[in-house]
Amino acid sequence: MISEEPPRVAFAVSRKVGTAVVRNRLRRQVRAHLGELRAQDPDRFPSGAWLFAIQPTAAEVDRETLFRDVDSCLDRLVVTAQ
Repeated sequence: MISEEPPRVAFAVSRKVGTAVVRNRLRRQVRAHLGELRAQDPDRFPSGAWLFAIQPTAAEVDRETLFRDVDSCLDRLVVTAQ
């Protein structure tokens, strides 16, 4: 069951993560991944306000690891919110 209002997503990305190019790339990648998750399973990423804090180590990992970490965090948050 998909809500009419999409989730609102904000990012906290310190300069310690890297240059503006690196920080923006990580934001775009995570935002796109969250959009795909919402399209596949709306209950997995419900409406609401979400803040994702991207840690400096995120710039050092491959894309699959980044997405796996995002999925893990999202799973824990959704279970807690219910």
